[in-house]
Amino acid sequence: MTEKLKTNRILGVDPGTNILGFAVLSVENKTLHALEIGVIKLHQFESHPERLRRIFERLQGIIDFHQPQAMAIEAPFYGKNPQSMLKLGRAQGVAIAAAITKGLEVTEYSPKTIKRAITGNGNAAKEQVAAMLERILGVPITTEYLDATDALATAVCHHYQSANPLAGLASKKDGTPFSGKIQAA
Repeated sequence: MTEKLKTNRILGVDPGTNILGFAVLSVENKTLHALEIGVIKLHQFESHPERLRRIFERLQGIIDFHQPQAMAIEAPFYGKNPQSMLKLGRAQGVAIAAAITKGLEVTEYSPKTIKRAITGNGNAAKEQVAAMLERILGVPITTEYLDATDALATAVCHHYQSANPLAGLASKKDGTPFSGKIQAA
């Protein structure tokens, strides 16, 4: 008797208005594979609405191509500049809208939760997270764009949280879904 392969794909997103990191993680049984990891560069767009439109369109294209079942997104950390936080929140909202209109389940994770899931230390440096991802996935991870590495870490964190039956008992900040599946109207 052959065992049927169970495949799941997770889109990880590290939102940003200058550079947005994304990664698509494939989970086949218990084996993790990074299918695509990259960044969406937004510097060339002068207006904030143009950047938001580009985020929406590119993420929907990635979703159409890879067909993930879920999106995990890093929650904005609290900064000192309210204007920057507002722009980052808009980028996160547009990324979430791109996913929910395609029927993906969306889960938000705090940076500390992601770092703790990958390294065991919620205060780990980005380089430590990248090094641990190399060990987990067994492939070299470039640190040229740490936004993409953060997105991959977010997807791996989601896989770990989803595989843990106690993860659903965590508070919103620690990764529970916004709500179940949300269908486009």
